[in-house]
Amino acid sequence: MPPSSHKAGASPRSGSALESRLLRAWQSRGSLPCLLLPLAALFGLLTAGRRLAYRWGWLRSVRLPVPVVIVGNITVGGVGKTPLTIHLVEALCRLGRHPGVISRGYGGDVDGVCAVRLDSHATEVGDEPLLIALRTGVPVVVGRDRVAAAQALLAAHPEVDVLLSDDGLQHYRLARDAEVVVFDGRGVMNGWLLPAGPLREPVARLAGVDALVINAAESAIAVPPAPTCGVSTYRMRLQSGRIYRLGKPDETIDHGAFAGGRVHAVAGIGHPQRFFDQLTALGITHDPLPFPDHHAYAAGDLPSDGRPILTTEKDAVKLNALVPAYPGDIWVLPVNCFIEPDVLAARLLEKLHGPSLA
Repeated sequence: MPPSSHKAGASPRSGSALESRLLRAWQSRGSLPCLLLPLAALFGLLTAGRRLAYRWGWLRSVRLPVPVVIVGNITVGGVGKTPLTIHLVEALCRLGRHPGVISRGYGGDVDGVCAVRLDSHATEVGDEPLLIALRTGVPVVVGRDRVAAAQALLAAHPEVDVLLSDDGLQHYRLARDAEVVVFDGRGVMNGWLLPAGPLREPVARLAGVDALVINAAESAIAVPPAPTCGVSTYRMRLQSGRIYRLGKPDETIDHGAFAGGRVHAVAGIGHPQRFFDQLTALGITHDPLPFPDHHAYAAGDLPSDGRPILTTEKDAVKLNALVPAYPGDIWVLPVNCFIEPDVLAARLLEKLHGPSLA
């Protein structure tokens, strides 16, 4: 591809490269993280003070008429919360429950709250909420104020008997009945708070959660340290589904169809390298094109040489509008989440309602 064919994508990928450099710095307690420690100490005081304010009643949490499960993390960046949320929604449905999902709607431009429809645009409601709605079919409402989003969802869907919040672990205004925290193979990295490290809250915060889900291979160093003693831990595995043509999900091909060729791999997710590694494991030769998480794609972001593009489901909900303008084929690699042992949803119901309903 000639250098001039991708000028519009240079700035987003530069941002992604900056994020990558910061993540590399957080792998150790080197000079840059040490310089940022005073800011991290201030951040820690502010977050601790805010949490204590809710605990002691100076700030009020709002309790809803149905149980609330938070699926979140204490680190910045994508760790796999959305695939886990989809898994839990599907598992709860199989157990006879009627779940709904609320989300901040990152990447969308909604003011107030907004119900996610199957024909919604990701630029309006955010890519992850739209993906959850498309994959599960359950009610999904987005809003910066999670309490308002939850109340709107319950008013519109009185059949909903359990709410899942995709992210929102630090949104303490919403009272919760269970908390599930997700880590990927990077673990807590250097273990320091932002901006000296990747942590939104100290590792000690994990002592009070209900479950830890590790999105990594058995061999990966992903289990956080001591404060998690006694917290139930589950292994999360993402398995590739059958590749389908963007806009035509019934048209599928086997990954072997790309043998002997080279594709562009487009990923604007929290950890793009995970997607690229997935393609490598499938034997698909690719040129990686990473973008920042929740990136809003424009036509100039895509290469113009007509080579096939492979992308994630999260990116697909935003790239769909660009299909007519791209001279080649755009394909989507879906993933399915599996939990080992596969009892997390049942254990959550025991926590919420007691063993008789699990």
